[in-house]
Amino acid sequence: MAGLLAGLGALGLKNLENMDLFEEKKDEKLAKDAGKKPVIQETDYLFDKVYECPVCYGQIKARTMKVGKARLLHTDMDLRPVYENIEPIKYDVISCPHCGYSALTRYFGGLTSSQAKAIKENISRAFNPVIAKKDTYTYEEAVARYKLCLANAIVKHAKASEKAYICLKAGWLIRGMGESLEKEGKTSPKELAEIKAQEKEFLKNALEGFVAARQAESYPMCGMDETTVDYLIAVLSMEFEKYEVASKMISSILVSPSATNRMKDKARDVKEVLLAKIKEKKAN
Repeated sequence: MAGLLAGLGALGLKNLENMDLFEEKKDEKLAKDAGKKPVIQETDYLFDKVYECPVCYGQIKARTMKVGKARLLHTDMDLRPVYENIEPIKYDVISCPHCGYSALTRYFGGLTSSQAKAIKENISRAFNPVIAKKDTYTYEEAVARYKLCLANAIVKHAKASEKAYICLKAGWLIRGMGESLEKEGKTSPKELAEIKAQEKEFLKNALEGFVAARQAESYPMCGMDETTVDYLIAVLSMEFEKYEVASKMISSILVSPSATNRMKDKARDVKEVLLAKIKEKKAN
């Protein structure tokens, strides 16, 4: 089919026959598109980090969040961090696809020979190798990784604090999953209630673990100082209506000479909520 300017050759202007009628508009569109902010993908915050499994010595390529890349939006009362465009908690479990050994990043190395043996006998022997199919994890995949991580911690007889920390982060992860599904309108009230029940089950065990660890372990614990652990115990105790324990922890923070002003401010916020809950319970 002849172009719009076909025939100009007869006028000595053949070089103009194939000009683009809307070239200026294309240039304008390109300029406009260039001014748009690029769409941020979850993969933009991630990179592959290679580890050697301390159990089977196989190579692990773990999806890892880039430090300082994501923007922190806020933290929940129980210190769960909420970031823009990504859920970092999904990527804090390193899992060997060959033997099933899994641990939080901070606990991945340093296995004793007896712990490695216990994992081989109780996990690796029956483990079905996993092949990663995507560059990101869904919430469901991440929750499964946390459950495997917790199973490893139980099998290797990890400290109470490590098991509590896994439960805490798993609870945070499930909360994030519920929020994501609710935002997208992809779940029913019944399913949301089930997700909330899962979250609370993990957080209940986190509380029990931190209380036990506080009595038997030294600090720092899971990278947290004594004030932070006491604060977590207070918030989790309040969640499960253990108001006496919560009050005791908050009081100890407010009079502690080692507690930072920031932590004391957070403790005061919790105290207000706690007093309101106690008042409400008495009224009922």
